[in-house]
Amino acid sequence: MTGKPSPGVKYAVTTTAHSESVLRHFYDFHLETGTGPMVNPFPLARGRRGRGINTHRSPIEPARNQKSGLFRPALPQRIPRNIPDEKFNELFALLPSLRDRALVAFWISTGARASELLGVRQADADPGQQLITVVRKGTRALQQLPAAPDAFVWLRLYQAQIHGLVPQGRDEPLWWTLRRPFRALNYHAARAMFTRANAVLGTNWTLHDLRHSAAYRMARDPQMPLTDVQWVLGHGSCSSSVWSGQCLVGGACGHEDGHRDHERL
Repeated sequence: MTGKPSPGVKYAVTTTAHSESVLRHFYDFHLETGTGPMVNPFPLARGRRGRGINTHRSPIEPARNQKSGLFRPALPQRIPRNIPDEKFNELFALLPSLRDRALVAFWISTGARASELLGVRQADADPGQQLITVVRKGTRALQQLPAAPDAFVWLRLYQAQIHGLVPQGRDEPLWWTLRRPFRALNYHAARAMFTRANAVLGTNWTLHDLRHSAAYRMARDPQMPLTDVQWVLGHGSCSSSVWSGQCLVGGACGHEDGHRDHERL
């Protein structure tokens, strides 16, 4: 139904490529400090006669894959995933609790990462301005994100349901487990909740697909500039936002127009 492959018995190609990069830089570091082996077991790819790759190219052509690892697999071309509106409505209707609906409503409207939203404190939600403050992954900077009014409605219903059952305070977690003893909701419990809803619907979407779906919706809005999409998603470059939004900034096809918009920016 989703068009996504199910997890196989082996590691995914992207996981293998990531692991190769990590291990290569790990051994490079120890080679520089003199605490590792004499030779990096994950070397860079070499061309013919021991020369570097792309040495045969024309000097007027841009160099490509100059830092490709020798054991690094070729990555397949992926299309950013987004949940169609009608399927999202079905998935949302299957969520069993007010907490789950509030969480998914915030994820789909803010485009925040799963861990960023789960780390929100009670003082970080501002229904008056329809903003919620998250700690950005990587930079650890505080950023206020606009959210849909429906998300705050579900949040208020959830707060009324758990009033008096969990600690109250500005620095207390906003999201709690549903079963006693109440604990702060973590990523694994939230993913399990989403997986159960997927099982009923017969889909295999992930929490990160909600972020892609939010980027897709924002990129389709003609009144929302690409720089605003980049800021909301917390991307370091506009190209990441174009990719997350399926390059739909320019129109129905959008790839060429979207890339031209990126070049102009």
